Amino acid sequence: MSLADRRARLADGLAMTRARIDAACRTAGREPGEVSLLPVTKFFPASDIALLAELGCTDFGENREQEAAGKAAELGEIRKAAELAELRWHMLGHIQRNKARSVARWASLVHSLDSARLATALDGAVTAGRDAGVRSTPLAVLLQVSLDGDPARGGVTVPDLPALADQVEDSDGLELRGVMGVPPRDWEPAAAFERLAAVWADVRQRHPGATVFSAGMSGDLEAAIEFGSTCVRVGTAILGTRPVISQP
Repeated sequence: MSLADRRARLADGLAMTRARIDAACRTAGREPGEVSLLPVTKFFPASDIALLAELGCTDFGENREQEAAGKAAELGEIRKAAELAELRWHMLGHIQRNKARSVARWASLVHSLDSARLATALDGAVTAGRDAGVRSTPLAVLLQVSLDGDPARGGVTVPDLPALADQVEDSDGLELRGVMGVPPRDWEPAAAFERLAAVWADVRQRHPGATVFSAGMSGDLEAAIEFGSTCVRVGTAILGTRPVISQP
């Protein structure tokens, strides 16, 4: 596929996804501006991200630390050469504690904070980044909520959520921005998003700055928006089927 054809494919995907968001917001009685669109670019090349940046996207979601760090570095050079707007990187996937320092160097927002030990590691990583002169701001984080306690999918259980939120709020290097959730495999999306919205409301009562509710993907963004999502994470609907890449 030529670069022009790929750009057209991405533009179509963006337009159709934004139209879905607008329609879902109208149905829910919400303003479209209340919901941000986060393209998920894992497994796709940096060239696709550059094309999306040309089309006006500034935020991108990645799931694997090593892949994301490489793209952030590559896109930094492309962005400067093409005079594109500054890009913001979101870490969506599970973070190993020994990768916290790397994540703190490139991530603007982590969607997947799910344990006290990871919070401590990321907090320390931000301090180290400040000392090294590679980071000047706190690291914004979302608490990943697990509704069913499935360790394979990550997330903090609802009973443990208040303590983790308090830990983040009391830290020096982290900024609590809200919650993130994925419907459990055996749940109807609408039921999961309704429960997640209630959990988010509880968090906001104690932490008014937790204004982000990251929920909804290509197949269920309408249901997520109905229940208050402020950020939908969309990959396939914009970029197409992900290439098959073996995991390391």
